Order: sequence, then structure tokens, then C-alpha cells
Amino acid sequence: MRALVWNGVNDLAVETVPDPHVLNPRDVVLEVSLTTTCGSDLHFIDGYLPGMREGDVFGHEFLGTIVEAGPEVHERKVGDRVVVPSFIACGNCWYCDRQMYSLCDTTNPNAAAQQPLLGYPSAGIYGYTHPFGGYAGSHAQFVRVPFADVNCFPVPDGVDDLSALFVSDAVPTGFMGADFCDVSPGDTVAVFGAGAVGLMAAAGAKILGAERVIVVDRLPERLAAARDHVGAETIDYSDTDSVQEALRETTGGRGPDAVVEAVGMEGHGTGLQSVVDRAKQAVRAETDRATPLREAVLACRKGGVVAVLGVYGLTDSFPTGVVLNKGLTIRAAQQHGQRYVPRLLRHLADGELRTSFLATHRMPLEDAVEGYRIFKEKEDGCLRAVFSPS
Repeated sequence: MRALVWNGVNDLAVETVPDPHVLNPRDVVLEVSLTTTCGSDLHFIDGYLPGMREGDVFGHEFLGTIVEAGPEVHERKVGDRVVVPSFIACGNCWYCDRQMYSLCDTTNPNAAAQQPLLGYPSAGIYGYTHPFGGYAGSHAQFVRVPFADVNCFPVPDGVDDLSALFVSDAVPTGFMGADFCDVSPGDTVAVFGAGAVGLMAAAGAKILGAERVIVVDRLPERLAAARDHVGAETIDYSDTDSVQEALRETTGGRGPDAVVEAVGMEGHGTGLQSVVDRAKQAVRAETDRATPLREAVLACRKGGVVAVLGVYGLTDSFPTGVVLNKGLTIRAAQQHGQRYVPRLLRHLADGELRTSFLATHRMPLEDAVEGYRIFKEKEDGCLRAVFSPS
């Protein structure tokens, strides 16, 4: 089959690799219909997250049709059109029982590689680094899905492939961030970052009842998407002396009740600290440009919630004293997709959620290298590049 593979830092290629097959009785194999780029892919493409190996197939956000099923798959069958969360859950461990699916104790065969850094391993994930399991990813014609009854969700007949695709990762990640905010009637939620995850966090906050949602970014086309497709207010941080002051001013001096950080380790910013971060990251003295994370902590009102969705490694200059003295609650996780996907598919089917606008660029898998270049450089208003493998 044809697949997009990693051959080194900033070295991608579409190559022929072996087809996947059922390895365990609870596996299925999907023929991938659509798969999309994700900002977290850029972190290992750019060399900030170690653990990729030459020839690894990457991609973790996808939708497809089951073409092969193991003998112990009972809830799904060949021919089902399904969407699959990016983190792999077993459905039976202590964490899965508590709906913390990205913390699954069972699905990461390389847990020992994560333990020195994280203390405890996360679940496995498709198409990511080997410390996250080394699973082949979805930027391919076919992909193996373990524990299919837990991880494959049938797409309702009234929901098209493109809309359902983003329920694999961007939508549940963003919605989880909004859920972390414990939204109450009258609340104002600020979202840092207007990529796909940030836009879906904003949409989720509205679904959950936030009175106001304010999205902070610098790219005009992304801010326009926040206004036009989500109905959020916007702040262009490059056009203001202080995001904190702008948020305080628009909230009567108190600040937003909750802030969602949806940028991650390659965030942009202004001011001296941003320059220092870029220099330290360039020489690998730190992994993170964490300006948006610091801004989120500083901007949130006293006693508020900061939900961290961006992927980070080792962050310098984190304002711990601000967290303490403002009495903030920090909530963070990789997405617990299996918890949210059924609800999100219902919102799509009922017309309460729109996602297809995220697919600004569509192309065959053979053009995926160019797709990632456009996505990385944010050219031509690119929110997401979507690939059709077949």
C-alpha cells in the first residue's frame, strides 16, 4: 500500500509499505477514506519530539470502512463506516473504566520508554513516536485498529465523511478542553489559538452554555473562521500591546472565567520572552515556545480554570507563583476521545456542530508532502489539509 512515511527531521515521502493485517483477535483493518494533518505532527517532523524511526507511517486522525475483522470483534463488522479516536483504549483497565481513555494502561507496548520522563505511560497512539507505542498511522490506504469494539464508532447515515473525520481528534480534543472549563451560565471563555482544536474548543464552549467566547490568534483567516463559523469574538494579539489587558478590558476588569490553551510547543508570541524561547528552542536548550501557555495563566481571572490542550515537552519560565496566588485550577490531558465521540456525532447529526469548514485543502495522498508544507507554513489560509488515500 502507499503511505506517508517519516525518514528524518523534515524528511517526508510517500512510499510503498506492507499492508497491515489483523494481529490480535480484537483487531480490525480499515480502508482509510480520509485522513488529515494535525499540529502535533509538526513537533516530531521538526525534531522536537524524539522517537520516530525511518519508514514510520504517521497520521492519527482518520475515518474509514472496516475491511477485515478479528474473530473476537462483536460490535463492529466488515462494511461499517467508522471514525476512530487517535488514542487507543482497551476499554477494561482502571483508567478506561473511569473514562480517562488516553491514559489506558494496556495499549502502549513501549511503556518503559515513556516512564523515565512521565513517571507513568500514556495510551498508545497511531502514527506517533515509538514511546507512544510505535503504531503505524493513518496516512495510508489501510490501518490496523486494535480493540475495535472500543475504538471504532459508526458514523450516522446523515453525517458526511468530511464532517465526521474531525471527530477523530480535533473535535473531541477541543470539546474536552471546553468541558474542563466547568462552564456555567454567564461565563466568558477565552481560547488561545484558532487552529482546528482551538476552533472546536470555542464551539464546544458555546454548546456547553458559555455566554461569551473570545478567540485569540494572529492570522486573519483563522480569526475570521472563529467569527464566521463559530460565532466567537476575536482578539488579534499582534494588534494589541497586551492580550491580558485586552481581555480584562472586555470582561469588566475581571478577566475570563476560563482559558483554553490550544497552541502547544511551537507557539508564536510577542515580546522579549518569545524571542528568548525561540533562541533556546533553536539550539534545543528547551523543547517549548510556551508564550501562549504563560499568557493563558496570566490572563485567566482569579479562581478560574486553565485547560491545556497544546502538546508540550519541557517548559522553562512557567509562572507557578501566578497559579498559586491566583488560585487557578490547571486541567490538562490528551484527548479522551471515546468519552466524547458518541455525543459529538449526535451534535453533528442534529446540526448543532459544524466541522467541514476545517478542511481548507483536499488532495490525494500522493500530494501529502506538499500538504504538510502548506499546513506548516499556514499558506493559503490552511487550517487542515485532508488526504484521500484511495
